[in-house]
Amino acid sequence: MDETDQESISSSLITKKMNREEEAEHQNDTSQGFKEREGETTKSQNGGDGDQEIKERKNEKQCHPGIIYLGHIPPMLRPKHLRNLLSVYGEIGRIFMQPEDRQVRRRKRNSGSRRSKFVEGWVEFRDKQIAKRVASSLHNTPMGTKRRQMFFADLWNMKYLHRFQWTHLNERLAYEQTVLQQRLRAEVSQAKRETDFYLSNVEKSAHLDKVRKKRQKDGEQVDEKRWEFTQRPTEDEFQKRKKTKSISQKHLDKACLLQEKSQSNASLLVKIFNSSPSE
Repeated sequence: MDETDQESISSSLITKKMNREEEAEHQNDTSQGFKEREGETTKSQNGGDGDQEIKERKNEKQCHPGIIYLGHIPPMLRPKHLRNLLSVYGEIGRIFMQPEDRQVRRRKRNSGSRRSKFVEGWVEFRDKQIAKRVASSLHNTPMGTKRRQMFFADLWNMKYLHRFQWTHLNERLAYEQTVLQQRLRAEVSQAKRETDFYLSNVEKSAHLDKVRKKRQKDGEQVDEKRWEFTQRPTEDEFQKRKKTKSISQKHLDKACLLQEKSQSNASLLVKIFNSSPSE
């Protein structure tokens, strides 16, 4: 081979190497560009998610819970029914329904009915604006939308409690529980005092019976004490006494008047008949 051929071959190899290097650099540049674009898109997505989270947090901060008071509850209504009826209008949190008094439930059980009834209730909505709308729109309206529903004949009795929180309800329930416990303690202590007084009197009476029997055996005279009590007069007796007093006073007044009249007449007659003829 000549020197010219060798030079041409070497130049062609050099150009191929240069072309390969340029292609590799171009590929690296394109890959870096794709990576940068992907990073920008991920950043933009992350930034969008962050904005959404911030908006959600703001909405959560703005949404304050609201509580509705229910003054009337039908006999068969339960918390699950109430949740199903009101969850259509908004997200519901906690529900509390006050059951009947224990004495009322005992009377019902004694009479034969075992169905427990709720007297009043409280419903918490996640958003107080929704709670206000629900209370204003559903008040004095039928509870059911169809006539075949169980609570169609009953009406909603709702009221939105302004600035009322669930902690206030817990405080009220705790107060009622403490009052109930104090009442039960007072009743138990009163029953204990009555039983102690009764047992002490029974023991005293047994002791007195033993003493009386012993004296009778010894031949001693036993004086039995009789307890006499004067009953306080009733209102009718007071009225009768007042009437009798007033009547007796009237009779005395009449008698005095008649006596005075008779005395005056007697003096006139004496003057008339005792007058001398000369006169």
